[in-house]
Amino acid sequence: MKPTHFVLVVTTLALAACSGKTPPPEPVRAVKLMTVGADTLQATNEYAGEVRAQVESRLGFRVGGKLTERPVDIGQHVKAGQLLARLDGQDLALSSQAAQAAVAAARTQRDLAKADLERFKGLRTQGFVSGAEIDRRQATLDAAEASLRQAVAQSSVQGNQAGYARLVADAAGVVTAVQAEEGQVVSAGSPVVVVAQDGARDVVFAVPEDRLALVRPGTTADVRPWTGGHHGGAEPPVQGTVREVAASADAATRTYQVKLALPAGTAWPLGATAYVSLRTPATGVAAITLPTSAIVRSAEGDRSGSMVWIYDAASSTVQARQVEVAGADGNRVVIAAGLKPGDEVVAAGAHVLNAGQKVTRFAAQ
Repeated sequence: MKPTHFVLVVTTLALAACSGKTPPPEPVRAVKLMTVGADTLQATNEYAGEVRAQVESRLGFRVGGKLTERPVDIGQHVKAGQLLARLDGQDLALSSQAAQAAVAAARTQRDLAKADLERFKGLRTQGFVSGAEIDRRQATLDAAEASLRQAVAQSSVQGNQAGYARLVADAAGVVTAVQAEEGQVVSAGSPVVVVAQDGARDVVFAVPEDRLALVRPGTTADVRPWTGGHHGGAEPPVQGTVREVAASADAATRTYQVKLALPAGTAWPLGATAYVSLRTPATGVAAITLPTSAIVRSAEGDRSGSMVWIYDAASSTVQARQVEVAGADGNRVVIAAGLKPGDEVVAAGAHVLNAGQKVTRFAAQ
């Protein structure tokens, strides 16, 4: 055999010997195991809201005109009946005077028609006029009386409009916005002053569409202020009740506005930030939960999901099992399907395991 052939044979045998070696066995890892059981859910959702008055009125004049006076400013507390703004009422006063003059003219016409009727009735008894003439005079009197009633009603309307030149507060409250200044010409109904009435308070917050089922009217929630109490200490939370849910989502944020009524006597300042904690419908219900460390992301073909490692005590090995995650409960994951009470699951160390790998129980020192 030539030396070259001898070297080739030796090399081939060496490679064959190397490729025939079995890989080293995977190490036996220590893992933390937990037995699956039913836990009580305590899931909550917290939202930031703003304290507002339950009644916030955008007050405006019933008639149009030039604003000549606005004696109130933002943040000022007003009483019921207090003057908020005034219009130039000269034209309204002239209209009222004209209506009163029309009433006087209509009354004169009525009195004249009534006197004519009485005179013609006297002539009728003497046979100087016919019955048809009496009927015409009666119709004239009826028309004059109708004109008088119309003039009186119109005078009342004009008198009321003259009084509409003064804008007064309907109830005690705080001015939260001013939307017109002196010298500005405002139309009838245009907001001039916004007053948040004293009394009941709401916390207004927004919820996304997937949480809308949690905030039906009548739902209770815990509410706490962002700042401390009036004396610098922590103010305890109170329980509010959802009283109104928007019928449609906000066009910009795609969230739904919710108004939650605070208990009577809650004197939190307007505009203050408050936190609303809503419990999910499953709160207090028994369900299977696992720590987040027990969940491993898996991939099967083009479908990905979640899985856990199930411990087999007979062989001291672990096997993968697909699970369906329903949601989160704090630092734990709610399992909807795939597990049953009594299963032993790897709670820590799941990310370094393989199917069929031997493991030992981790014993805390």
